[in-house]
Amino acid sequence: MRAAVLHEIGQEKLEVLDDVEAVGFGPGRVRVRVRAAGLCHSDLSAMNGVLPQPAPFVPGHEGAGEILEVGEGVRHLKPGDRVVICWLPACGACPACGRGQSELCLAGFMNAGTPNFRRSGTDVFGFAGTGTFAEEVVVDAGCAVPIPEDVPFDIAALIGCGVTTGLGAALNTADVQAGSSVAVIGCGGVGVSAVQGARLKGAAEIVAVDPVASRRESALRFGATKAVSPEELADAKQQVTGGEGFDYVFEVVGRSATARTAYENTRRGGTLVVVGAGAMDDFLRLNMFELFFDEKRILPSMYGGGDVLRSYERTIALWRAGRVDLAGLITHRVPLAGINEALDQMRTGTALRTCVEI
Repeated sequence: MRAAVLHEIGQEKLEVLDDVEAVGFGPGRVRVRVRAAGLCHSDLSAMNGVLPQPAPFVPGHEGAGEILEVGEGVRHLKPGDRVVICWLPACGACPACGRGQSELCLAGFMNAGTPNFRRSGTDVFGFAGTGTFAEEVVVDAGCAVPIPEDVPFDIAALIGCGVTTGLGAALNTADVQAGSSVAVIGCGGVGVSAVQGARLKGAAEIVAVDPVASRRESALRFGATKAVSPEELADAKQQVTGGEGFDYVFEVVGRSATARTAYENTRRGGTLVVVGAGAMDDFLRLNMFELFFDEKRILPSMYGGGDVLRSYERTIALWRAGRVDLAGLITHRVPLAGINEALDQMRTGTALRTCVEI
């Protein structure tokens, strides 16, 4: 079986090998033939060590495909079913799930420490317990979520992470109010999805902020009312809000410097939504006076901040109704053999989302 493998943390290129085996099949598990995978910035963050991940590993956590085999006890799936891969399944039994915060369930994270693959007798892990840059993957049955027949695999793959994260940040976490002003810092696939979410909620002004001109142009097509470079944000704040600051600012980069910029551009009493996944040793500094005096809400948004399964269903309904554009997010396509080209597209900001066709 072919899979793209990172041998050591810090390497910039993946090696596409044809002697990798998907392992772990058994009761409660399913084998999935991956048909499409999306490349998310979190994959790069795992490769360079920003996000913790044992190596060697197969990156990829956005994916969709069809069930090849189901293990004992799996009742809701059968061979041939079309599924989207969910890297953070809810167990339904832990305190977080009991409180209705299934996005905080830790069951999925436990999968990350169990090898999904093997090569030449050596264990190979799957990123976030999945590893979708492979022809097949074995996952817990809860990680394989059935999708309707009319949802193409490439669209379904995006719903598996980036779109759910960005839309959910606006719809669930922030609950953007109609007529409000919004700024989105970082306009890749997740940021543009947050732009679409803010538009759906009726935001009057949506300012997209990104250093890459092509991404700024894309953000305008997806609903931003203004798109600026980081150096132009101060002027946009003055023009749009009279210098007061935005009602909502979404940080979709995952760095303390941009989070600090987001905080400073949020109005007093406004909301900063932290969407980007950052490093454990990157600290955001706030003084106690400003934290008290400005009364700004700081809301982290994990995987869209809501029930993942309901979020998937909502996204599909919005896509069918033409209320969100998912196909337009896919700006590039490569075969699995071209995965390193896709990585370069992500690093340079050339692509919003690259679809890896497997």
